[in-house]
Amino acid sequence: MKTNSKILLSVVLLVGGLSTFLYLKVTRPQQPPAKVEERVWRVAIRPVIPRSLAPVLTLYGQVETPDLLKAAAPADAVVQTVRVKEGDEVQRGQLLIRLDPRDFRPRVDQARADVAELEARIASERLRYQSDLASLEKEREIVRLSRASVVRAQRLKKENLGSSSALDEAREAAARQALQVTAREFSVQEHEARLSQLEAGLLRARARLEAAQLDQQRSELRAPFDGIVAGVDVAMGDRVKRGQVMLRLYARKALEVRARIPAPYQEELQRAVARDEPVKAVMGLDGNRIELRLNRFSGEADPSGIEGLFDIQGDPAWLRMGEMMEFRLQRPLHDHVFPIPYQALYGGNRIYLLEDGRMQARTIEAVGSFMTPGGEEWLLVRGEGIRKGDQVVVTHLPNAMTGLRVEVVP
Repeated sequence: MKTNSKILLSVVLLVGGLSTFLYLKVTRPQQPPAKVEERVWRVAIRPVIPRSLAPVLTLYGQVETPDLLKAAAPADAVVQTVRVKEGDEVQRGQLLIRLDPRDFRPRVDQARADVAELEARIASERLRYQSDLASLEKEREIVRLSRASVVRAQRLKKENLGSSSALDEAREAAARQALQVTAREFSVQEHEARLSQLEAGLLRARARLEAAQLDQQRSELRAPFDGIVAGVDVAMGDRVKRGQVMLRLYARKALEVRARIPAPYQEELQRAVARDEPVKAVMGLDGNRIELRLNRFSGEADPSGIEGLFDIQGDPAWLRMGEMMEFRLQRPLHDHVFPIPYQALYGGNRIYLLEDGRMQARTIEAVGSFMTPGGEEWLLVRGEGIRKGDQVVVTHLPNAMTGLRVEVVP
C-alpha cells in the first residue's frame, strides 16, 4: 500500500510539471520576426573628366658617352709623372701624364739628321746638274774639234803627207770624246729622276721628323677639354708600349642616357621623333632633377624593344658615367582619357561607376601611367560608354560586383 502511494505521487508531480511547462509555453510573449537589411558599403568616388593627357613610361637607363677619350702612349717610353687620379675633374690644358723625354729625343735627332742629309744631297745634285750642263758644252766642242782632226788626217793621208796610224789615233780620240758626251748627256737627262728620288726621300724624312716631334709633344698628355678622369691605367715608373691606353677621360657635357624602350611603345615614340616632336623625360636623385630629351635610337633592336639615347638638358654635375638611373618618359598625348588611382582597377580592364547608389561595372583600356601634380602615379584609361561627369568608385572592395549598394564617404 505504501509503494502504491509513492507511485501515485510521482505521477501527480510529473503531470503537474508538464502542465506548468505547457501553460508557460502557450502564455509566453511572442518576439517580432527579425528584419533583414541590405548592407551598404562606404566608398570614395572621383568624377570622370576626359581630356588630352600624356601618359608616362618608367624606364631604367645608364649614363654613358660616345666621346670617351682613351689616351694612348705615342711610343715606347717610361712614365715619368702621373698628375691625376680616377674621378678627378680636370681643366682644358691641364697636365695629366708625362712620359720620360729621353725616350723621344734620340728619335727626333735621328729624323732631323736624315732630313739634313737629304737636303745636302739635293743641293749636291743641283750643283752636279749645273756642272754637267757646263761640261757638256765643252765636251761637245771637243767632239767637233776631234772630228775636224779626223778630217785633216784623212786629207793628209790622201796627199801622202800623213800616216795611217795618225788617222787611226784621230778617229780613236774622236770616238772616246763622243762616248764621253753621250755619258754626260745621259747624266743630264737623268737629273730629274735623281732629283725626284731625293725629294721623295726628303719628304719621307720630314714626315718621320714630324711624327717624332709629334710623339715628343704627346709625351706630355694634357686634357683636350674640361672633363672627368674615368680611369688611370698606369703608374709612375711603368714602361708603356706604343698604343697602350694610359688614361680615360670624358667631357661632362657629352654625357647621355641609354635606356631600353619596350616594344609596345617603340612605334609611337619613333613616329614622334620622326615628326620632330619633343619627347621629354625627367629623372631625379636625392632632390636633384634633370630633364632629358629623346634624341635618337640605337642601330639594332630585338623582340623586347629598342634602345633610346637621351640628351641631358640640365646640368649633369652630379652624374657619372656608368650610373644607373630610373626616369619617367612623357609619351605623346592621348585624347579622351582620364586618370584613376590604381586601386580603382579590377582585373586589369574593369572599373565601377556609381549609378543610383549601386556599383556598375565598365570595361576600360589602360593607356599608361600618369603622374598627378602631387607626384602620385595613377593609371590613365579610356572606355566606351563612359561620359564626362560619371562617378568612378576609387575605393577598392574585395567583394565588388555589379549592383552592390554603396554610399559616398562625405
